[in-house]
Amino acid sequence: MSVGSAFDERALELNVRRQWREWSGVFSSSAYAPHIDIEYNALRNAAALIDVSPLFKYRLSGPDADRLVDRVITRSAAAVKPGRVIYTPWCDSQGRVIDDGTVMRLDDGSWFWTAAEGQYRWLHLNARGLDVGIEDRTDALAALALQGPLSRAVLEATAQTDLSDLRYFGRRSLEIAGVTIDVSRTGYTGDLGYELWIGREDALTVWDALMETGTAYAIRPAGILALDVVRVEAGLIMAGVDYTSVHHALTWEQSYSPFELGLGGLVKLEKDVPFVGQAALRREQEAGGPPRRLVGLDLDWDDLLGLYATHDLSPALSANAWREEVPIYEFGEQFGRATSGSWSLVLKKNLAIGTVAAGAAEVGSQLEMEWSVEGERGRIGAEVVELPFFDPPRKRE
Repeated sequence: MSVGSAFDERALELNVRRQWREWSGVFSSSAYAPHIDIEYNALRNAAALIDVSPLFKYRLSGPDADRLVDRVITRSAAAVKPGRVIYTPWCDSQGRVIDDGTVMRLDDGSWFWTAAEGQYRWLHLNARGLDVGIEDRTDALAALALQGPLSRAVLEATAQTDLSDLRYFGRRSLEIAGVTIDVSRTGYTGDLGYELWIGREDALTVWDALMETGTAYAIRPAGILALDVVRVEAGLIMAGVDYTSVHHALTWEQSYSPFELGLGGLVKLEKDVPFVGQAALRREQEAGGPPRRLVGLDLDWDDLLGLYATHDLSPALSANAWREEVPIYEFGEQFGRATSGSWSLVLKKNLAIGTVAAGAAEVGSQLEMEWSVEGERGRIGAEVVELPFFDPPRKRE
């Protein structure tokens, strides 16, 4: 049973709509503001705070911590220097993705691991024969995502320090209101942003300090609904939505290899230390790669207008991102499915993320996606485009 988020007290004060959703046993705010556009605009034009405490968090330490990390992830642990963070998937022995998350090497040589789902048992199974400690820090650590183009200004003003040394996918310790925390320049919005890892007992102190300083920068708390829209714009996949963990897959088709999810660049097939699933992924590549691929889709606006016009209606699109499987067609045959999408306020486009047959995955491919109006199924054009849809230079600067 979850102990709840360390920020629950503030969420109860600020979530005037009492709109919640469950995230790993924690009731997280779906939205704080009367409309998610307010939170979305904070994320894209100012700064926003998101409670990401439900993420699972582990600390790996001991003489064989590096060996365990290398044994599990598809990337190379040796390439990760102290103070650096990597994003990586990890797989089962058949090369099917279990989960994806961030792994950072701390200054003392230990590792800090985050995941969408619990990985404690999986890490222990792979630690057999190794001298390594695995500590579950999920409930002990609160976590905040401070995201948006003004997030650096908010953090520097609150901590009264220069953060120009904290580069993209870097980490360092920081003091806020007398509380020492870990900060990583990471996030799930595709924008400039930071993730703050805070001892549970000090969580509200840090929240209050950021909100007080951030008032001058139009900071707002943001919920899961706004986060879902910006992560679609950033082309970031979500476990349980855009792919199914092999631990939950009921059939082979419901499981995915990293190469099917656009994560092939994070798979080091030739790294010296074998990792779980390496042999299976080598065989997949030697056979020509997987039969399906993750793509971004730019949905045709004129086609959508036509479907609504058939019913004498103006187009009505939700401000929320959608998360359901929708068929994708090429030449009248179903070639895949879209798994999530959203209208992008910043790009003024209707976007989707989906998985299609490899032959239809090249940028520029002209496909169709099902779209229903008044319960009547229709189709609109869907052009394969490069991911991410939204990728501002400030994210890396």
